[in-house]
Amino acid sequence: MAEWIKKAQLTDQRVAQNDKLKEDVSRILLDIENRGDVAVRELSVKFDKWDRQDYRLTDAEIKQCMDLLTEREYEDIKFAQTQVRRFADAQRQSMLNVEIETIPGVLLGHKHIPVNAAGCYVPGGKYPLLASAHMSICTAKAAGVNNIITAAPPFQGKPAPYIVAAQHMAGADAIYSLGGIQAVGAMAIGTESIPAVDIIVGPGNAYVAEAKRQLFGRVGIDLFAGPTETLLITDDSVDAEMCATDILGQAEHGPDSPAVMLTTSRELALETLKEIDRLLDLLPTAVYARTAWENFGEIILCESNEEMAKLSDFYASEHVQIMTHDDDYFLKNLTNFGALFVGPRTNVSYGDKVIGTNHTLPTNKAARYTGGLWVGKYLKTCTYQRVLTDEASAQIGEYCSRLCLMEGFVAHAEQANLRVRRYGKKDVPFGQAAV
Repeated sequence: MAEWIKKAQLTDQRVAQNDKLKEDVSRILLDIENRGDVAVRELSVKFDKWDRQDYRLTDAEIKQCMDLLTEREYEDIKFAQTQVRRFADAQRQSMLNVEIETIPGVLLGHKHIPVNAAGCYVPGGKYPLLASAHMSICTAKAAGVNNIITAAPPFQGKPAPYIVAAQHMAGADAIYSLGGIQAVGAMAIGTESIPAVDIIVGPGNAYVAEAKRQLFGRVGIDLFAGPTETLLITDDSVDAEMCATDILGQAEHGPDSPAVMLTTSRELALETLKEIDRLLDLLPTAVYARTAWENFGEIILCESNEEMAKLSDFYASEHVQIMTHDDDYFLKNLTNFGALFVGPRTNVSYGDKVIGTNHTLPTNKAARYTGGLWVGKYLKTCTYQRVLTDEASAQIGEYCSRLCLMEGFVAHAEQANLRVRRYGKKDVPFGQAAV
């Protein structure tokens, strides 16, 4: 039976906070719908202290951001985007159009059609997360989206140069220096200066996530996402320094980021606790990481690999890192995760920044029913049918007629009966089943 060496300190306060958050987001989205650019500007001034007549960056402003990059920074961004594109292109190539002849004369098929316009949000409040530009824009390009607009909040009172550069290098068609609910709402609803898109993608804070949730249906979204999560599956094959480093590497995202470690080694569990304390005293971002670890961190001692796999699937974490004697057991048996990081040579940071898999992943146990952002999120799989012969139309029509009347759909049945009369040389009475 599992033993909690350290438990999360959850509070009831979050429920009340969530209710208020939902009300605030709903009110703001309605304001954007009613007042358009005026509301967006007021919100930008209020939340980001950022006032402009037009939030779309000019070519000159984009060039200024590009000119700030050193040659090494440019090449590093280019390298990361190449890896993301390479993997996204492979995903796209795996998605084939289909056409089959199900019975003689009847063709059925589907086509993968990209959405016409995508809005890619790149968060940048605490950190300028330029990696999110790679993940959303490069993947949309691989899917074949024709119009890609992006939005990111200002950083330290001006457009975030690294984010702007990454957005431009990835191929954004329009770049807006706009953050939060006002950015997501403007792209989804549309204003006088910002065109409405078909899908909104990209991570963000709790307000951005809630805005996407409320806008879903009006536009598509990639997924419902909350604070970053990480879960480690470990045994005595790995050391405490690596475990503690990988826990804090995700806990620094914010004060509400859950970090869980499963292990079959009591010694490793206790040593990792000590190592986390040591590293927190050295970490410049400990202001976030310490709070996250104290409130949402857990270490759980398990009896077996089977128990660790069962608990991991229960948590359905965004990131699951495996460092054990038998990594392949977990690769084979785990079913609920956003992304797997198999073995000590890889880690979540690789996936977040550069290795090529997408870092926009499901949280809050959404991994039970969805994966993360990938090229398929930008594609609509649409079916079509074609009947080539009179005989096939009449044959299908007879079945359709009888099935429609079982359900009481007489006009539906007449659609079928008309084809039976015309192509099958049978005189089917109006409203009766073809026999």
